[in-house]
This record gives sequence, structure tokens and C-alpha cells, in this order.
Amino acid sequence: MVMRAFFKRYIPEFVYGAVDGTVTTFAVVAASAGAGISSAVILILGIANLIADGFSMGSSAYLAASAEHDESARDTQKRASPKIIGLVTFLAFVAVGSVPVLPYLFDVVAAMKAPSITLFYISSLLTAITFLTIGFIKGKVGKQSPWREAAITLLLGAVAAGLAYFAGDVLAAWLGVQL
Repeated sequence: MVMRAFFKRYIPEFVYGAVDGTVTTFAVVAASAGAGISSAVILILGIANLIADGFSMGSSAYLAASAEHDESARDTQKRASPKIIGLVTFLAFVAVGSVPVLPYLFDVVAAMKAPSITLFYISSLLTAITFLTIGFIKGKVGKQSPWREAAITLLLGAVAAGLAYFAGDVLAAWLGVQL
């Protein structure tokens, strides 16, 4: 019951961190796959994104919440903790956002040398499932249609991923990058 209340209170930060982490990490994967970059480099770029962008998101959420908290502290004592807001945003970003790089991690660690298109398809499938799950959870906790929220989250994530993939493909061709 305590976890449910905690999760309900911090669902906006969870969704914000989880969606942004998944979108930006998959954008790195998609752009890199579009440019034909190796699994090891995709993994390095993905992990660097998770750490740097996750910290940026968490610290920005903390700073924004603390500014709001300071301003409204006179009005209510029921405000969410800015530290927890920042932490939830960061943890959701890193934990959920790591899903798109998991196939590349397994490929590198197990030295599988799987075809890059196969890894990209697996990453795409896992990312789609992740978007659906985030949207479903958002809908359930927010007492909205879970399937509608899942579909919206998947659609927005797919658009971002498509843009990133084609940007990587087009830029690699335009710049004459051959990997």
C-alpha cells in the first residue's frame, strides 16, 4: 500500500524519466544503426547518454521542483520532495532507458557478432514493448484508458525513433561516412 501511494505520487516523474530515457537512448541506437555504427560504439554512446542525460534530467527535475516547492511552501506541506522527484526521474531514465541498448550489451559481452539489422530489430521490439508498458502504467495509475495511453506513448516514441534513424542514415550518406 505504501509503494502504491509512493508510485501514485511520483508517477509524473517516473513517466517523464522513463519515456525520455527510452526515447533518447533509442534515438542514439536508431541514429547509430542508421549510420552503420558497430555494436560496441552503439553501446558506448547509449551508456554515455544514459549517464549524462539521466543526470541532467534528474538534476533539472530537482531544481524545478525545489523552485516550485520554495514558492509554494507557504501554501501546503503536502508537496512532493524535490530530492525524491529528481531521484525518481533519474532512476526511471536510467533503468527504463537502458532497454534499447540491451541487445548491443549482450552482443558485445557474449561476443556474438550478431548482424546489426537483427540487433536493431530486437532493440526496436524491446523499445516498443517498453513504450507500451510505460503508457499502460500511466493509464492505470492515472485512471485513464491504459490501452489508449499505451498507444499514444508508442506512437510518440516511434516518431522520435524514426526521425533519429533517418537522420543518422541521411547524415551518414550526406557526409560520406563509411563505417
